Amino acid sequence: MADHASPPESFLSSQASPTDPWGNLRDFTAARIALGRVGTCVPLAESLAFKLAHANARDAVYSALAKEKLRSDLEPFGLPVLELNSQARTRAEYLQRPDRGRKLAEASREILADYPPAGSGPSDVALILADGLSATAINDHAAPLLAWLVPRLRDRGLHLAPLCVVEGGRVAISDEIGSLLRARLAVILIGERPGLSSPNSLGVYLTYDPQPGRTDEARNCVSNVRPEGLPYRMAAEKVFYLVSEALRRGLSGVALKDETELLDSRKL
Repeated sequence: MADHASPPESFLSSQASPTDPWGNLRDFTAARIALGRVGTCVPLAESLAFKLAHANARDAVYSALAKEKLRSDLEPFGLPVLELNSQARTRAEYLQRPDRGRKLAEASREILADYPPAGSGPSDVALILADGLSATAINDHAAPLLAWLVPRLRDRGLHLAPLCVVEGGRVAISDEIGSLLRARLAVILIGERPGLSSPNSLGVYLTYDPQPGRTDEARNCVSNVRPEGLPYRMAAEKVFYLVSEALRRGLSGVALKDETELLDSRKL
């Protein structure tokens, strides 16, 4: 049997796949693009990376607040720290009954009954930390963000209420806490819903004149706070701007826009 001759080099080069134009885009996004393939499947390394990211996201949902570490991290701010709970008694209940994560447990309401002390005026800002859907986000990012934000608030002469750390809390629990603390503005730092590229993303929500029953149109949000997303210093500047404008104009939510980029452009 005659040996088969190798195909000419020009033929091989003409059949080669061109460089994938999506490949370079991987440097600019955490989205799963240009994964390649092996036959009809994605490569093993990409398949395993996806499973790991999915596991990290699931773990974040069931993560717990590192309370001792948080106490240590929050001590330098010189504010009383109140540990509170929502009406969701277990993590399963928290996930299945969102309404219970929006309301304080009775024991926590009694704790807030002692604040502010009799005869003192209302607070300007109530800072609240809640685990939300990723306590890991609070454990990792809350203190570094506050390290930039709290000095700015104090430099402006604002009176800060005690720091509240809430277990099993959702965004709207800040309305009840802010109201009980007689704060003009509630600012809640909360773990956002984990994604496959961001299991520890932190969100910040602001509500002027917090009262039970407020809806989301009354809030402003600064999202994706983490080193891989919106850096701490930049996030603190945005939150500080929104706090200042909310207190100056007496409103928040859809009527209040983040115009920091517009202000920066005017300086050019």
